[in-house]
Amino acid sequence: MTGRRADGYHLLDSLVVFADAADGIEALPGAQLSLAVDGPEAGALEAEPDNLVLRAARALSAAAGVPPSAALALHKVLPVASGIGGGSADAAAALRALDALWGLGWPDARLAEVALSLGADVPVCVASRPARMSGVGEMLAPAPSLPRFGMVLVNPRVALPTPAVFRARDGAFSQPAVLPDGWEDAAAMASDLAALRNDLEPAAMVLCPAVAAALAALRDLPGCLLARMSGSGATCFAIFDQPGDARRAATALPAVWWRWGGGLHGTPG
Repeated sequence: MTGRRADGYHLLDSLVVFADAADGIEALPGAQLSLAVDGPEAGALEAEPDNLVLRAARALSAAAGVPPSAALALHKVLPVASGIGGGSADAAAALRALDALWGLGWPDARLAEVALSLGADVPVCVASRPARMSGVGEMLAPAPSLPRFGMVLVNPRVALPTPAVFRARDGAFSQPAVLPDGWEDAAAMASDLAALRNDLEPAAMVLCPAVAAALAALRDLPGCLLARMSGSGATCFAIFDQPGDARRAATALPAVWWRWGGGLHGTPG
């Protein structure tokens, strides 16, 4: 983070990439607005009175001036409130699906305007392309050219509310990162990113010691080039040379944790 506005919103400086791990969203015609949720992580949403997918649907309906009618289905495979933008990606996917269902034909930029009202991470998820995100999430620029690389994601199954992490953050803010135009391989990328930090990581480890345990487990994996916490946690990630290396490494992590290994969305295995 690079600062904090007078209204309390924090200013971000994030490199956002999209792993090939995702929930699924489907939008079908319906007489009214409804949402059905299934999947291995669906149980964590049972206590939520108003899912972000429904909020996205109502926001787009209001912005477009169309009735909020659709039968939405969410297949939940990513852990909830885990710092990897799963809920934000679901909301963005709902916006795209409903744009198609309702025949709006809105470009990504117009959908992103609606997305910003739903959360800082939602606009970047509309296009679902690697990006440099700043401001409060509304300022998006192309990411440096990324090499082929692997990634492991791990969540220690401990809830870590984002507002609590932001409140606990202390110390100076970071300067905006200086990044090259691109990296030739995963090792070069990891080396440059190792000089940077996640300003929320120390606070998250105090609130949730399991974050430190997850990071230590990732760093012990053979082939790990870099390990950091993702967003506000508690999910952590590690960078590997190839997607296959990441898939093999993920199986060595505790089975009681949520774990995944692979490459980026849209890239070959």
